[in-house]
Amino acid sequence: MKKIVLMGNPNVGKSVVFSRLTGANVITSNYPGTTVDFSKGKMCLGKEGHEIIDAPGTYSLEPSNKAEEVALDMFGQADLVIDVADATNLERNLYLTLQLLEQKKPVILALNMWDEARHTGIGIDLRKLENELHIPVVPTVALSGEGFSDLVHRLDEARSPVEIEPMTESERWIKIGEIIGNVQQVTHRHHTLWDWISEASIRPLTGVPIALGAIFAALWLVIFIGETLITYIFDPLFVLYTPIVMAISTWLGRGLLHALLIGQLIDGQIDYIQSMGLLTTGIYVPFAMVLPYIIAFYSVLAVFEDTGYLPRLATLSDTLFHRFGMHGFGIIPVFLGFGCNVPGVLAARSLETKKQRFIAATLIAISVPCMAKNAMVFGILGSFGLVYVILVFTTLFLVFVSSGLILNRLIKGDSPEICLEIPPYRKPDPLTVLKKTWMRIRWFLKEAIPFVFFGVLIINLLYAVGFVDWLGGIFAPVIQGWFGLPQEATTALLIGFLRKDLAVGMLLPLAMSPLQLVIATTLLTIYFPCVGTFAVMFRELGIRDMIKATAFMACTAFLVGGAMRLVLLGI
Repeated sequence: MKKIVLMGNPNVGKSVVFSRLTGANVITSNYPGTTVDFSKGKMCLGKEGHEIIDAPGTYSLEPSNKAEEVALDMFGQADLVIDVADATNLERNLYLTLQLLEQKKPVILALNMWDEARHTGIGIDLRKLENELHIPVVPTVALSGEGFSDLVHRLDEARSPVEIEPMTESERWIKIGEIIGNVQQVTHRHHTLWDWISEASIRPLTGVPIALGAIFAALWLVIFIGETLITYIFDPLFVLYTPIVMAISTWLGRGLLHALLIGQLIDGQIDYIQSMGLLTTGIYVPFAMVLPYIIAFYSVLAVFEDTGYLPRLATLSDTLFHRFGMHGFGIIPVFLGFGCNVPGVLAARSLETKKQRFIAATLIAISVPCMAKNAMVFGILGSFGLVYVILVFTTLFLVFVSSGLILNRLIKGDSPEICLEIPPYRKPDPLTVLKKTWMRIRWFLKEAIPFVFFGVLIINLLYAVGFVDWLGGIFAPVIQGWFGLPQEATTALLIGFLRKDLAVGMLLPLAMSPLQLVIATTLLTIYFPCVGTFAVMFRELGIRDMIKATAFMACTAFLVGGAMRLVLLGI
């Protein structure tokens, strides 16, 4: 079985090409020894099967981050390489192409976005380009599938040109200039509506309002889709599930096993938020409270990715994020963090320096509430009025900004300028959007559900042995005296380390005032990430930086909680 590796710059449509070649049987996982995600699948050519690997996007074979290191390693394992290039920006893409050819591996060049090149007045002589590079060149349109039959049938023609010798960087650019002069012609055309929109979305005067509108619309759509799924699909399913759980409860009677599996009955009935059993809260929270919003969020994110808007958002936020010790690409891990902090922290690995990765991971953990927690905040505080919800998010925004400014001064290291290609706007491929969403949902369920079950089990056991009450007594002076919360809120804060969404749900029966709920829900975001995010941060940052981040979170939570008590409660 041949191993075919897709190589190419970021934002050239490589993931759509991969989707076209592999169909539905795709595996996404971390590359061994790293936290870099990659996808692999299979393609049948006649009776022979081939393994297709989608390597992370890279601009050259001289890596500048972990993702590019993985791409280089995957290239070394390839039997054949499909070099996916953007036909609308051939000059930039040819730098990687020449480097691939210098390595003496069989290569075929897929000139993707061929339709966009024609629309923008770019003409490329394919025969001349093949003669210049001495490899097969196939024009493709990944969204429509145009050219893929030719690409697959010409894989056997992929070869390693013996004429190509290693060149210096300057020699490559000289060679690229000669190739472009021989094979490419650009004709004038008038600006289209999409051109105007593309330019407006990266200019600060017009781009910032567009960005705010896009983010607001995305979050509103996520909430709308999530609530619709809960109301019409997931809650009705649990209505059917309730008699089964009640029958199990009656059969178990009372005792430790009932406490672990069913939890507490509230007024003789199952309360899926408060009961805290493995078969009640342990199932309801991930499937009926979290999953609907995860489905919605990752669907919207996939559309943002495939339309080409995320790089524009990064460009717009570059100046602001530089003040936090990062660059504009730092907004993408933050955006991911609103869905789930775990992939947000993992996305920080794409930032170039250790300082940038530390600041991004810490800011996500300390002040970016995941979608599940956002839903719980709206559910708990929304009934008291929107002003209380705004108080929580305003405080978190102030914490994000102030913490970013402080960390930029405290953490030593470099913050290089952004180097991000801005692709043209594209129509997203529904199949690719669905596939991306499904793979991320599958990953979320695999990672999240064990933590939920484990968290519920541990908390029930701690209840049974009286540890929670004992710990609550120790922290009572801080919880009551400094934060202005009831002693029982200690339990919710403890559970928050395991699952934030469970913890927020446990605040409801404590009969706190709306302002106390504002303080408690804000602290749940600030003081520590959930255990899943904590574990990923430990793996990403190492033990020393993890200790630094933890200390910073604890100090920030202590100061912010006390300040909120003084401002909101006046005591």
